[in-house]
Amino acid sequence: MRHRAASASGDQESFINTTAVVFEQPGQLSLATLDLTPPGEEDVVVDILWSGISTGTERLLWTGRMPSFPGMGYPLVPGYESVGRVSEAGVRSGSTVGDTVFVAGAKCFGPVRGLFGGAAARLVVPGSRAVPVAEHLGEHAVLLALAATAYHAICPTVIEHPDLIVGHGVLGRLLARLVVATGGAAPTVWETNAQRASGAEGYSVLDPAVDTRRDYRRICDVSGDSAILDSVIARMAPGGEVVLAGFYSDPLSFAFSPAFMREARIRVAAQWVESDLKAVQSLAESGRLSLDGLITHRAEPADADAAYRTAFGDSACLKMILDWRANT
Repeated sequence: MRHRAASASGDQESFINTTAVVFEQPGQLSLATLDLTPPGEEDVVVDILWSGISTGTERLLWTGRMPSFPGMGYPLVPGYESVGRVSEAGVRSGSTVGDTVFVAGAKCFGPVRGLFGGAAARLVVPGSRAVPVAEHLGEHAVLLALAATAYHAICPTVIEHPDLIVGHGVLGRLLARLVVATGGAAPTVWETNAQRASGAEGYSVLDPAVDTRRDYRRICDVSGDSAILDSVIARMAPGGEVVLAGFYSDPLSFAFSPAFMREARIRVAAQWVESDLKAVQSLAESGRLSLDGLITHRAEPADADAAYRTAFGDSACLKMILDWRANT
């Protein structure tokens, strides 16, 4: 399938193109040839090596359950976890050809929306959005966005680190590893899926049914379960806090009386910012934050449909990545 953009000059042949994953509509994926917006003096062209599949926001786009969000609509190119190499650099881009960079998505596909626009063999982005990363991170650099999300949830206004994390997927594991890496006491992690209970590094993973504690001071939820609040408030110490770090498609509610008696605080962790990315990049590149063991599945772009279905439907899949190296 080919989607073509229109140029201001009308010269279609001046376009560079890319192969990209396109959600044509909920539940329908194609691998399409897309014309790219021509790069300017402040832009870079990035040949993508690997891109990650998010089981949070991208799953909502896939199912059509994404709440109202700027830029929503189909067809769209998903993805915000891409790592590649700069192949062209504008004179005002601040980048150098050959740089290995992390790219958190792009909007360079003409009439096809980029939400978030990273799942493609080649991207055109402003140089400021192409973050140089150490080459030795390799495919693990796709995890920097999730690591920055975890860092933002626990670190911008840290009074104390979370002592309970709900969910032992990739984001929960990164949260727990960051707590330890930044000097916090080893947290407890709740996980009800036995397949995901293994893999702890310096912390314990429990099924909440066997956890008897009711004095957690700071609870960080990454489960995405909109019914979670009553469960965690019941385990909270007086004056405790719940940080909502997942993405929730349904409204959240809670019983007022238990929250009132504990004088509970509820905080929403928003999207990561540049300082979060720099912080986790430093931790990962120095080796203080391990990114090992989190990428469990890999696929070629030609198998993207099956890869996305596995990422969204197989609980044994922590992180699926697409390997674009043969496409660039």
